[in-house]
Amino acid sequence: MKRFLMGLLCLLLSAAALAAGPSEVSKRVQASMLLTGKIVVAPDGSVRSYAIDQPEKLPPAVNGLIANNVPRWKFEPTLLDGKPVAAEAKMSFRVVVKPVGTGNFSISISGAEFGQGNPGESISFKDRVKPVYPPEAAHARISGTVYLLLRVGRHGQVADAVAEQVNMTVLGSDAELERWRQLLAKSALRAARQWTFNPPTSGKGVDAEYWLARVPVNFSMRIDGMLQGKSYGQWQAYVPGPRQPVPWFDDKQMASTSADALPDGDIQQVDQGLRLTSPLNGT
Repeated sequence: MKRFLMGLLCLLLSAAALAAGPSEVSKRVQASMLLTGKIVVAPDGSVRSYAIDQPEKLPPAVNGLIANNVPRWKFEPTLLDGKPVAAEAKMSFRVVVKPVGTGNFSISISGAEFGQGNPGESISFKDRVKPVYPPEAAHARISGTVYLLLRVGRHGQVADAVAEQVNMTVLGSDAELERWRQLLAKSALRAARQWTFNPPTSGKGVDAEYWLARVPVNFSMRIDGMLQGKSYGQWQAYVPGPRQPVPWFDDKQMASTSADALPDGDIQQVDQGLRLTSPLNGT
């Protein structure tokens, strides 16, 4: 474990060297990896089984963290005709390493999303306009991920869109990072407002007035034709952005869901899938 944490220390320091930035900002640099898999929940809401994609690619400390926590998760029972039944779902979650004091780190699961229900029960993309990489950001080799929260109306149009969080993979002062966050968010929102979706055709939300969905939008540079970034099971250093309040998304919903636990290009309808009732880390 000690060697693992020292390796992460080197990673965070190398991330800080990507751009000159104040020491206070560099202290907030985190390292994370987004993992995917499947989970089966028993009728009583306990975890019956789970499988993580490509576990052989993960550091031992991450596999240990998963083994110590995922089996302890508890979910709201899934009901079928009023009776609890077993349920299987896809899952994605983010493992994060944060600096804690001088030379110390904490490792934890910071957010998770579980499944989308049966086919046709959730909204899906119909027409998705690709966001334009802001020329100023591209010239300055700025990269980051914008996590959008959308409210989709009955006809599949985007009624409201908010950049709930923007994580940056470059350093700078707080004012500089906020400027880049605003620039990336503006481009992502401009594209998102042109997207259209297929409404659900079945399930409990089929008659809803609107649907809430999260969509991550990644802005990454290409070097010699290759996309910059880390592959599955590798750490990526970034500066987490503040989570923005959303007037039409209540505090209880925000506290129980995660803005940054989705793979790039995916979509998560907020009120679909399994609902976790226990802490992500421990019971």
